Amino acid sequence: MMMLGIDVAKAKFDAALLREGTFMHKTFANTAEGFEALRHWLHAQDVAQVHACLEATGSYGEALAQWLFDAGHVVSVLNPAQVKDFARSLLTRNKTDTVDAAVLARFGAALRPAPWQPPAPEVRVLRALLRRLVALEEAHQQEHNRLGVADAEVRDSIQRHLEYLEAALAQLRGRIQEHIDQHPGLKHKQALLQSIPGIGTVVSQNLLSWITRIEAFDSARQLAAFAGLTPKRHESGSSVRGRTRLSKIGHADLRKLLYFPAMSAIRHNPLLKAFAERLRQNGKPPKLILAAAMRKLLHIAFGVLKSNVPFNPHILDKNI
Repeated sequence: MMMLGIDVAKAKFDAALLREGTFMHKTFANTAEGFEALRHWLHAQDVAQVHACLEATGSYGEALAQWLFDAGHVVSVLNPAQVKDFARSLLTRNKTDTVDAAVLARFGAALRPAPWQPPAPEVRVLRALLRRLVALEEAHQQEHNRLGVADAEVRDSIQRHLEYLEAALAQLRGRIQEHIDQHPGLKHKQALLQSIPGIGTVVSQNLLSWITRIEAFDSARQLAAFAGLTPKRHESGSSVRGRTRLSKIGHADLRKLLYFPAMSAIRHNPLLKAFAERLRQNGKPPKLILAAAMRKLLHIAFGVLKSNVPFNPHILDKNI
């Protein structure tokens, strides 16, 4: 099967078709019309099926990945950090969209990454609703900031817009929860997550959108790696002993989401409270303790979803 590397941007995507060691390049609009143009281009090259490789770049590539999957192609959605390291191994000096697409095709040919499975339709809708919520929250914050420094002539206009945004936010938050409640699988998983002290409605909704397919992760550590919450050690020989840090190679939004819940869980979750206290007694700094609590909280979320049993500190496996 031929490899197709795709570098995705907001308005376009660059495709590199690897055939017998040579590349064919083409740029398409990142729209439904562009997807159809890609179909015709592949047909003109007498290519019926490809293994397409693209980076996980948020929402820009989701529609294209889904379209490729629906069209019968094999799709792999790759960690950008892995691709970056692979590009270094090729001694790639230039960085253009065309070069990046070719690197993705070479990555696929060399490593044959696992096929991607699209999220269920109800999860795709949940993600879309949550993205819209973030956009409205950002607009509300911007208007709130303007109100404090606005001239009197425009203050009423800003205030009216704020009231409109607040009503829209309330309606959308209700719609998000209604959507979850209408799907028994999502509703059950949300109840499992919210049984964990420190995880409330907003966090559980976002976790559902990102890790609803818990079977995609073989272990809690793999899930933590997906979030970039695994420790990264810096040691060499007997003399170099650098500070251990978070890898941060993973889902930045998921790390951000867990920050405040971990702070709450350290105070109210018996497992996390004891865990943090042990780290303090061992002389660990506050930042490291918080990062470890974020990782532990994600491990616990993995445990309740994998076992299908609500949180119970007395029976939860301490090794998750």
